[in-house]
Amino acid sequence: MYNYYAKIIGVYDGDTVTAVVDLGFLHSQEMKLRLYGIDTPELRGEEKEEGKKVRDILREMILDKEVELITYKDKQGKYGRYLATIMIDGVDVNQWLVANGHAKVYFP
Repeated sequence: MYNYYAKIIGVYDGDTVTAVVDLGFLHSQEMKLRLYGIDTPELRGEEKEEGKKVRDILREMILDKEVELITYKDKQGKYGRYLATIMIDGVDVNQWLVANGHAKVYFP
């Protein structure tokens, strides 16, 4: 596992975000991240309204904020996004979404 600091600059849906990740030594990189171990309703199809609700909740929590990322060495999802747990103010956002009924536990 690796820990990084990042600023969240985009929230696509309840489990996909874009962040500027501080890689250290004055280097940063914009990256798409998939929230590790969870699945949220999609923005298309029958889950559309619930998907928008979860996306908006996540935006309120982390958009334009500094967070800590816990990543898993070279682990990527099927769409090439790195998998990460997001921490903000000591709260595990991934687990918070599950605990509050906004996401399901998901390990493909």
